[in-house]
Amino acid sequence: MRRLIMAVATGALGLVLSAGPVLAFQCPTLIKQINDAASNRFDAGAASAKAMAAEADALHKAGKHAEAVAKADEAAKAMGLKLMKK
Repeated sequence: MRRLIMAVATGALGLVLSAGPVLAFQCPTLIKQINDAASNRFDAGAASAKAMAAEADALHKAGKHAEAVAKADEAAKAMGLKLMKK
């Protein structure tokens, strides 16, 4: 039973660690989608989305990729945009 639990825990840890690089490459793409969509809009939702996209970019640069993706999702929702993810 211990071996089974350790195997599952080790596998889960490996999955979490390998997801980091995938998210790292996705952040700039999501941020670009938000900025491109907001660039020709001047409403409050677009302004809010631009600010959140800047926060997502800062999180990405700080290595907090999961948080950056979450912030990008929040920004897209603020302006009714559906992001195309990998």
